[in-house]
Amino acid sequence: MSSPSPITGALLLCLDLQPVFLKAVADGPAVLRRCQFAVAAAQGLKMPIAFTEQVPAKLGHTETSLLQLAAPAEVYAKETFSALQPDSPVREQLGRHHPEHLILCGLETPICVFQTAVDGLQAGLAVTVLADCVAARRPADAAACLQALARAGAHILPAETVFYSILKGTAHPFFRDYTALVKAHA
Repeated sequence: MSSPSPITGALLLCLDLQPVFLKAVADGPAVLRRCQFAVAAAQGLKMPIAFTEQVPAKLGHTETSLLQLAAPAEVYAKETFSALQPDSPVREQLGRHHPEHLILCGLETPICVFQTAVDGLQAGLAVTVLADCVAARRPADAAACLQALARAGAHILPAETVFYSILKGTAHPFFRDYTALVKAHA
């Protein structure tokens, strides 16, 4: 079976999936599992994957299981809430991928996910937030922010929907492996 071709123009950006934050958000273990699914799916599709870490010297590094799934992983430290704040080093580094479409997962929905999505939209990028791969300390805050992002033009969709849309059909070379991932992460 042939290897899937890389997805051009899309980048999975995993925001601040550090254990300290995963412990603080509602349903952290479930969000970690869904993010593991998203990273494995993107890896299988040969989609570029990048991680950000919020002040890692103080708050620790990305959950190890995610980095292992994306090996070799690109990891960028940040001190701003948005990974795409104009003139930020992270934005510059991510720019070398020339993304047209950002697919976002991670933490925390009302802060870093929201601000990164807004900056992505303002930069003219298509933005999709994987609704089942984000979380917050207060779920009501997350829901309000996801609604605001949808009104601003972001797509708010579950990970399975997004990756099935990329596959388009059963003829895709990654389809069987993908359905195995879906079953394993159900």
